[in-house]
Amino acid sequence: MLPSFSPALLALADGTVFRGYSIGAPGHTIGEVVFNTAITGYQEILTDPSYARQIVTLTYPHIGNVGVNAEDVEATKVHAAGLIIRDLPVLASNFRMERTLDDYLRDEGVVAIAGIDTRKLTRILRDKGAQ
Repeated sequence: MLPSFSPALLALADGTVFRGYSIGAPGHTIGEVVFNTAITGYQEILTDPSYARQIVTLTYPHIGNVGVNAEDVEATKVHAAGLIIRDLPVLASNFRMERTLDDYLRDEGVVAIAGIDTRKLTRILRDKGAQ
């Protein structure tokens, strides 16, 4: 059975609103919306102190497909204020996986949204600057 997720909104400073679904911790977050074009390394990005107080948009469409493990962190906690992704895989699989990305975000108290057109969002950020 597929998990069900609550609806979620991403509202930018310029008034643009994206509708998606909530993953990770329930609640809301506020921060500067930025993007990262890396294909891998989402766990390292989330724990990188340089992303403190930022909501990170990952442009690669399939984020979370290899899960999360304790070895790939950059710091002892998640520094990003939130995460924005296109698709959360139904099944994560990797021999090093200890948790799914959704479980990791929930355990770390990170609010995230999936189902967002990250290409469109990235173009807005590129053209108008961080929101």
